[in-house]
Amino acid sequence: MIGPAVAEGLWTWAPGGGLAPAPDRAAGGRLLVADSWLLREGRVRAYARHRERFSRSCGECGGPRPRRLVEFWQEVTAVLPRTGAWFPRVELVAGSMELRLLLRPAPPLGTGIRLWAAGQSDPRTVPRRKGPDLDTLARVRRRAVGEGAEEALLIAPSGTVLESATATVLWWEDDTLCLPPPGLPVLPGVTAALVQERALRSGIRIAHRERTVAELDGREVWLVNALHGIRPVTGWTGRPMGVPPVERAGEWRTWLDGIMEPLSER
Repeated sequence: MIGPAVAEGLWTWAPGGGLAPAPDRAAGGRLLVADSWLLREGRVRAYARHRERFSRSCGECGGPRPRRLVEFWQEVTAVLPRTGAWFPRVELVAGSMELRLLLRPAPPLGTGIRLWAAGQSDPRTVPRRKGPDLDTLARVRRRAVGEGAEEALLIAPSGTVLESATATVLWWEDDTLCLPPPGLPVLPGVTAALVQERALRSGIRIAHRERTVAELDGREVWLVNALHGIRPVTGWTGRPMGVPPVERAGEWRTWLDGIMEPLSER
C-alpha cells in the first residue's frame, strides 16, 4: 500500500501489488470505462454512486471480477489526498483490462457557462458509457472554444438536444425542471440524479421533454456534472439566444456544495 496520498499523475493497479506509477507507454491506452469526481479537502459528492456506475460499466464490457474492483476501489480511496482540490479519474483500459487512477488537480470551478448554440451532431460511439469517447468529446469542446464558447451541445439527428460534451443539460419551463428523455442516447449523470431527487423531495415537477436548441431560447438552462456541479448558461454563441436572469441556480449550488461528505470505502 502506498502512503496516505499519491502524487499527481497516472497510477496503475495490480492485485496484491497496489498502485504504482504508470510507465510512459501506458498513458495512451484506449479507455473502455472512466469515472471522475470533485474531491475537495477530502470530501466528495455521491462517492458510492460513482463507484457503482464505474463497476457496472466495467461489468458491461467484460472487465475485472467484482472482487477485484472492490480491492481496486479500496486502494484508490486509501491513497486519495485529504487536502486540496482534486479531480481524480478511475479508468479501465482496453486490451490489457488494466485498472488505473489518474490524479489531477481540479481546474478552476465555474459558476456560469457560455454555450455554443450551433451544437454538434453527436459523434459518440458509446453514449451511455463514460470513457470510450472522452478524446472525441475533448475535440468537440476545443471546437466550441474556437467559436467563442466554453462548451458545446450534442444534438440528435432529429435536432433534439441530448447533453453537452461534459455535462447533463437541464432547463426550466415555468416551474417544471426539464431534461431529455432517458430513452435518448444520454449518459446517466450522477450529479443530475441528485438534482432530480431533491426536486422530487421538494415537490417540484420533473418532465422529460424533447427540445431543440431554439426551444431553449429565453429559458434558464443548466449544465450539471460532478466537477462543477450546476452551471447556468450565461451566454450563447452561434445563434441569437435569450438569457433570462438566473433565478434558481444559486440556491441549488449552495445545496449541492453542502452535501459533500468525507471519503468512505463503503
